[in-house]
Amino acid sequence: MKNKIYFLLAVLTAGVLCAPALTQAQYQTRNTHFGVSGGNINDISRRFCCSGTLGSLVSNGTTQYILSNNHVLARTDQAAAGEDISQPGLIDNNCQTPPIVADLTAKVALGNNVDCAIAAVRAGQMDSGGFIEGLNGPGGVPSSATASPAVGMTVQKSGRTTGHTTGTIGSINTNVTVQYQPTCGSGKKRNFNYTNQVVINSTTFSGGGDSGSLILTNTSCAHPVALLFAGSSSTTIGNPIADVLSALAGTGHSVSFVGTNCTGPASPASDAQSFQLPQQALDRANRVLERNRSDFMSRPAVLGVGLGALEDNATAAIVVYVDKTNPFKAQLPNQIDNVPVRIIMTDPFIAY
Repeated sequence: MKNKIYFLLAVLTAGVLCAPALTQAQYQTRNTHFGVSGGNINDISRRFCCSGTLGSLVSNGTTQYILSNNHVLARTDQAAAGEDISQPGLIDNNCQTPPIVADLTAKVALGNNVDCAIAAVRAGQMDSGGFIEGLNGPGGVPSSATASPAVGMTVQKSGRTTGHTTGTIGSINTNVTVQYQPTCGSGKKRNFNYTNQVVINSTTFSGGGDSGSLILTNTSCAHPVALLFAGSSSTTIGNPIADVLSALAGTGHSVSFVGTNCTGPASPASDAQSFQLPQQALDRANRVLERNRSDFMSRPAVLGVGLGALEDNATAAIVVYVDKTNPFKAQLPNQIDNVPVRIIMTDPFIAY
């Protein structure tokens, strides 16, 4: 879910509930950089107001756009083109209208394997160079060239709630089931199924309100890898950035990242590995995963399954994410066709 606050209490005790933590103030107050608080000014209900992260800057060559999630900019499919996008978000402005910085332009409807939307930047309201707050990279600007996610890749992100953090990709090619609410803090929850997702296994990489953050390689050339949109207390989930750009092109908006022509290695991922598994072992594990993916996902309490590694980071494995809050216990093997199975207990995946 996006970060939300109780509206009535926010009005009465705004200093307690809406004031940003001092260590994250630059991510939650007025800031023309990216990786900071923002959202749709209509993302408010009688009880709550909600916000996420304005993650990065993209362009079609003539117009610059903020890239974030559908559920951050487009109110979970409910917004119309032209709706106002603010920075900071409502949650960081006592649920009152903050400065307007962009206009919702296009969204990819949920159910199409990505959670993304773009908003045209109003003149002079955001940094035209694409600077991301706290980013490890040349001048705080991402590379304009993207990278494909890989197991063991070291990554970074900047977001409204947890600021700049780093982590390691724990699984790729991951099926996940993610829970959404149709309106800010209310409405019947609905699940969406995603395939080929990127998962970072970490309790500190992200939190509610970080949705929309750009996930990049944690290298001298910060290459975009994925778009953060969901997670749990111990995981972060992102759409592969190639899928995001392809889906946006399908709406008639072919865009690329505003950034540097950073001259990194021929393969952007090659200097971004915390650990690297033999490709032959990964390929074999992936073949076994594909043969058994549907069976894993059909089992009670299974939230996701993907390609990753055992805890030793030396052995390719099928990684299964299991809902620890579900009373039904998934019956899972320790290995299948001589490929080990790693089980990670977590709470349900929710759209942040």
